[in-house]
Amino acid sequence: MDRKEETLRIIDLVNDTYESEQAWHGPSVVEVLRGVSSRMAASRLTPNTHSIAELVFHITTWRIFAVRKLQGDATFDITTKEKNWKTFRTFDELEWETLQMELSLSQEELVSELEKKQTDHFLEDTVPGRDYTYYTLIHGLIQHDLYHAGQIALIKKGLSLAGFGDEDLDDLNQSSIFDDDFDAF
Repeated sequence: MDRKEETLRIIDLVNDTYESEQAWHGPSVVEVLRGVSSRMAASRLTPNTHSIAELVFHITTWRIFAVRKLQGDATFDITTKEKNWKTFRTFDELEWETLQMELSLSQEELVSELEKKQTDHFLEDTVPGRDYTYYTLIHGLIQHDLYHAGQIALIKKGLSLAGFGDEDLDDLNQSSIFDDDFDAF
C-alpha cells in the first residue's frame, strides 16, 4: 500500500498557516483578520498600497487556483489584474463578510482536495499548465499566505498608529497579534 505521509504533513501546515493559534511562525491568517472591521479592511495606509480586503481577495484567489489545479484543470488561470487584485469601488460589512466566507471556503476546499489524494505520488506531478510540481505549488501557497498575513498585521499596526478611530480599534486592541512581542517589533 502506498503512503501519503507527506500529504498529511502538508495538510497540517496548511491548517496551521490558516487557523492555528499556536503556530511557531506567529499569527495565522485567521488570527490577523480577527478584529478587522469592514472600514479597516477597506482602508489603505497610503494610496499606493493594498487594503486588507484586497489582500484577502488575493489570498483567496490563489487558493482557488491551487484547488482548481489539484482538480486537474489545465485551463484555469489568473491572467488578468482583476482576477488577481480586485479593487473595491464600494465596500461594506456585507462585502467584508462575503470575502471572509470565501476565504474560509477556499480553506475547506483546499484541505478536501488534499485529503482525496490516496498517495504522495501526485506531489511530484507537474501542475497542469505550469512548469512546477504540486509539491512546489502547495508549499508556495503556504508561504504566500504567511507573507500576506504579515502584510495584514503590519497594516493593522499602521492603522492603529495612525489613530484610525477608537470604535475600530477597540476590537483590534483585543487581538492577540498586538501582544508585547509585536509591540517590540
